[in-house]
Formats: sequence, structure tokens, C-alpha cells
Amino acid sequence: MLSKKEMVSYGLGAVGKDMVYMFCASYILYYYQDILGVSAIAMGIILMAARVFDAFNDPIMGIVVAKTRTKYGKFRPWLLIGTIFNAIILYLMFAAPIALTGSGLVAYAAITYILWGVTYTMMDIPYWSMIPAFTNGGSEREHMSTLARSCAGVGSALITVITMLCVNALGHGNERAGFQWFALIVAVIFIVFTLITCINIKEKSSVDLEAPTVREMFSSLLKNDQALTVVVAIVLINTSVYITSNLVIYFFKYDFGGADWYNAYTLFNTFGGAIQILAMMVMFPLLRKFMNTIKIFYTSFIMAIAGYFVLLILVFTSMSNVFVLFVPAFFIFAANGMLLVLTTIFLANTVDYGELKNHRRDESVIFSMQTFVVKLASGIAALVVAICLSISHLSSNTDAVEVVEEAGNNLFALRMTMTVIPIIGLLCAVVYFRKKYQLNEAKMEEITAKLQAEHKSVQ
Repeated sequence: MLSKKEMVSYGLGAVGKDMVYMFCASYILYYYQDILGVSAIAMGIILMAARVFDAFNDPIMGIVVAKTRTKYGKFRPWLLIGTIFNAIILYLMFAAPIALTGSGLVAYAAITYILWGVTYTMMDIPYWSMIPAFTNGGSEREHMSTLARSCAGVGSALITVITMLCVNALGHGNERAGFQWFALIVAVIFIVFTLITCINIKEKSSVDLEAPTVREMFSSLLKNDQALTVVVAIVLINTSVYITSNLVIYFFKYDFGGADWYNAYTLFNTFGGAIQILAMMVMFPLLRKFMNTIKIFYTSFIMAIAGYFVLLILVFTSMSNVFVLFVPAFFIFAANGMLLVLTTIFLANTVDYGELKNHRRDESVIFSMQTFVVKLASGIAALVVAICLSISHLSSNTDAVEVVEEAGNNLFALRMTMTVIPIIGLLCAVVYFRKKYQLNEAKMEEITAKLQAEHKSVQ
């Protein structure tokens, strides 16, 4: 059994890792487009192109991790190296030189963002791949996956709640300076938390299989139909969520809040972040006593879609009280928190399924796909958001109150993009998952028993 020290240490790694990811995913477009004045379409293309590059980088990193053999294991060295480099790039990304303008600034944004994606992959794949390597199957793995994803959600929620507060305080009203200082603080926290993880987590898996070649890897993924099913679901879910999370700041600044948008935005994010954490740490364990993971998964979808429908209605009313938005926020954030936990559990289960079916335990390969699809989803969402901002004619040089008064019907695109498109994405995800996913609890117990029998026969 895992000790409390090990569980806390691994959880801290998730907190730091997802603080970095959510900070970049939620604010990189706002930083370059709204603060530095880079074209929204240019940034959308950059973010999407970087994800295409990751399509080749992520699987290769999975192979590199699988082939690594050191006295410290195959995961921890890359986890630490990737963290250090990613933290440095994160700071540089939000510390664009003042002298850069025009095409030079666009090039700087493109280079730093691509490097950030590469170095994030370098540490994210080994982090999640460690779960099957230092846990046993069944309840222990589910508990560790739940804890790690809950801690990741805490990191994401913290960033959602405190970013603009810290940016404003650190920059004394200068958002550009505030983002630079806040990026430095997040980078340092990231390194410290990863160090704690690397020191206290040891790989215990006795599985020692030959690492796959590129051809074998893609062949293995294509044969693991359950892994591909979870991957597609993650893309659809995260794209829907990221579209909304990227547009929320614009909604409050240019549509809802007027001159007082900042206070309403902070209050909304504080509530949403708290609900997301409670959903992962309280609501999911509570529902788990009465439902299996599949039923909780579908319940989460119903909650999210219902929340978006309520939000769709509210954004077209003349409401001016942020507390009204807490109603759809509760359902959306709670559902997202539980979906984060569940998709990680389902993906970890596909490792066992793939070992039984393909006679190869490809945890690095499987989890490299998770890293890729999460970043792919953020890239797709960023492009959709960029197109929306371009259509809406939202400009960093225009006062928020003036935008609300002059934009008129242009805000229709903002409202529809942050509500209707996520609803469509979630509906597609639940229909596809229901049709394809087969690894229910009974099936997983059967797979675990067969694997244990095979391992005994080999010994």
C-alpha cells in the first residue's frame, strides 16, 4: 500500500503541473492579444500549429520514456528535466521584451509557445505514466488516479481564482508587468513541487517489457480501441471546456461587467474553482459509494449540458447580478471536476486492457496520447476563440464600457461560441463514448484476474 507521504508527494506534483498548464491555456491568448496587441487570428494559428507539431513530438517522447533505463527509474529523470526547462520557458513566454513589436512579437510568441509545448510533454508523459508503474490495479490505482486528478484540479482552480488578483497586485495595475512576475512565481512553485514528487515516489512495477518502435507504437494504439475511445472523448470534452474558459474573461470584460467587470470575474472564478475542487474531493467520492464510474460519467455529462443550457438562456437576458451565473457555474464546474478524474481512471484502465490484448504494457505510449489530446483540445479551442474574437471585434485598445455600448450584435458571436459549441461538443462525446467504451467494472475485474494469472505463469 502507498504511504501518505507518497500520496501527498505525487499530489503536489499534480498541483504544480496543472497550475502551469491552466495558466498558459487560459491566459496566453489574453496576454498576447489583449495586452500586447497581437492579432487574435495570428495567435489562434500559432496555438493550433503548435498542437500539430505536438502530434509528432508527444508519441516520440512516449517512446523515449519507455526506452529510458537509469538507477532512478525511467520516469523521474524526465519529469525533473522537463519541469525545469518548462518553468524557464513559461517565464520567458510571459516576459516578452518591450522592444518587440509586429512580426517580431509574433515570432517570439510562436517560438516560446512551441518550446513550452515540447518541454511540457517532456514532464507530463512521465508524470501520468507513473501511476500504473507504482500502483497495483483495482482500487489502489483508482484511488491514486482520483487523488492525482483532484490535486491537478486544485492547481487549475487556484490559477483560475488568483491569477488576475495577483497580476493586478504584482503589476500595480500594469497587466504586462503583473503577468511577468506572476509567471515567475508559478514557475518556482512548479519546480519545488516536482522535486518533492521525484524525491519521494519510487517506481515499483516489476513489468519490464522491451520498448516499442515507432511502428509498433502506432500499431499498438490502433489495436487498443478502448484507449482511442477515451482519447476521442477527452478531446471533445476538453475542447468544449477550454472554449468557455478562454472566453469567460472576455465575457466579463466586454459583455457582462462593464467598468466593474474585474470584481465580477474574480468572484465568478472563485466560486467555480471552489466547486470544481469540491466535486473532485467530495462529490465524486460520495457518488462513488452509490454508483459505478460509468454512471457517474454520464451523470456528469447531464449536469454539464444542463448548465450550459441555463447559461445560454442567461447570457441573452439583461441580468446584471453575477450571483445568477452561479447556477449554471455550479453544474458546469462540478461536472468538469468529476470528468477530469474519470477520464484519467478510464485511460489507466486501458493500459491493463492493452497489455492483455496486445501483450505489451504501453503506459508511456497511452499516456503520451493523453498529453497530446489535451493540448490538441486547447489548440482547437484557441483557434475557435480567436475566430470568435475577430468576429466580435474586441480590441485591447477599446475601453470595456465602449465595447459594450458599440459592439451591439457583435456580442452575439461571443455568447453563442461560449455556450452552443460546448453543448454540441459534449453531446458528441457522450454519444461516442456510450457506443464504444466497454471497460466497465466487471470487465476490469476479469482483465485484472487474467493478467495476474499470466504474470504468475511467467514467474
